[in-house]
Amino acid sequence: WDGTARIWDNQGNEIAVLTGHQDPVFSVAFSPDGQRLATASRDGTVRIWDNQGNPLAVLTGHQDEVNSVAFSPDGKTLATASDDGTARIWKVESLGELLARGCDLLEDYFVRHPGAKEKLWVCQGEKGTGNRE
Repeated sequence: WDGTARIWDNQGNEIAVLTGHQDPVFSVAFSPDGQRLATASRDGTVRIWDNQGNPLAVLTGHQDEVNSVAFSPDGKTLATASDDGTARIWKVESLGELLARGCDLLEDYFVRHPGAKEKLWVCQGEKGTGNRE
């Protein structure tokens, strides 16, 4: 109930502590390929992480706590359910593709798709790792 989620390997060694939620985490789901996971929290956000615990995105839009999160079988979408009475479907397929291409291509993407600027990416490093804030 401390707002964190933890990843352990199958020997019981802690790999990462996922921090960022302001309230308890209610649900966790791994993508079908095991490369990403999503956490849903009482704080009304869903966070997406890589399997090493690095933050990739923060999804906002629910008006109350998010109780459930699940990836689609193909891993391209994420479903969430909230106490605000809504269920949302999020397209997450392009997230990994954009990060894999690097920050320069992300800048080009935002120039070509100005409607995507509701959340801006913060990137660092040559591999284009980053997060949405």
